[in-house]
Amino acid sequence: MKVYRIFGPLIAALVLSGCNQATGGGSFDVSERSNEVAETNLNLGIAYLKRGEYEKSLEKLNRALEADPHYTLTLNALGLLYQKLGDNTRAEQYFKQALGIRSNDPYTLNNYGQFLCAIDRFDEAQDAFMSAARNPLYETPEISITNAGTCALKNNHPDIAEKFFREALDKDPKVPVALIQMSQISYDQANYLSARGYLQRYISVSKHSPASLWLGIQIEQQLGDKNTLSSYALLLKNKFPDSNEAKLLQESGIK
Repeated sequence: MKVYRIFGPLIAALVLSGCNQATGGGSFDVSERSNEVAETNLNLGIAYLKRGEYEKSLEKLNRALEADPHYTLTLNALGLLYQKLGDNTRAEQYFKQALGIRSNDPYTLNNYGQFLCAIDRFDEAQDAFMSAARNPLYETPEISITNAGTCALKNNHPDIAEKFFREALDKDPKVPVALIQMSQISYDQANYLSARGYLQRYISVSKHSPASLWLGIQIEQQLGDKNTLSSYALLLKNKFPDSNEAKLLQESGIK
C-alpha cells in the first residue's frame, strides 16, 4: 500500500471543552466530572500539546493530575503526550491507568489502539479498536473500525483492512479515510472503476490532498480519461507544487 497508512495525528484525537470530549472524530457528553482546577489545567495542557509545547503541556497535565488523580481524560492526555515524547513505557502506563478506571471507555480504547499500532503490536491494537467499536454508547464506532483497517494496512494485510473499511462504510458511507483507502486498495487490485468511484465519494466529503490527486491521476491514466487526468495534474501542480507527488508527476512525464 502506497499511501494513507496512518489515520490522523494522535494529538487531534483528544479535544476537550469543559466536560465534552471529542476523540478520533466522535463526541459525547462525559458523565465523569472533575473539579475546576483539574479541568482548567487539562484544557491548557491539551492546548500546549496541540502546539507542540510539550514541557508546558506536561506541567499543566501534572497539575491536573494532582488536582484529580482519577480523572481519565487527564490520564488519556498524558498517554498521548508521552507517546509524542517517545516514552512508550509511560504512555502505556497512563493509557492502562485510564482503562483501569473506565475499562470500556471507547475514546481511551481508540487512543490506546493507535498507540499499540504505532509500536507494531497489531493484534492488541485490533482488539482495542474493536472493543471501542462494540461499546453501544460510542457515537462513532466507524472511526475505530477505520483505525483497525488502517492498522491492518500498516501490518501489510490489505485483505483484512478492506473488510474493516467496508464495515466502517456500512455504518457511515462518508468516512473520508475509509473511502480514500478503499480507492487505493481498489487501484492496487486493478479495479480501476471501483477505485474511481471511491475517490469520487471521497472528494464529495473531503478536500483533495497531494496523495489523493496523484491517486486520481494514476486511476485516470488506467481508464484513459485524459480530461480528468489533466484536471488532477493541473490541481496538483498549482496547489501543491512542492509536494513529493508533484515531483512524481514531473518525473512521470504525464501532462
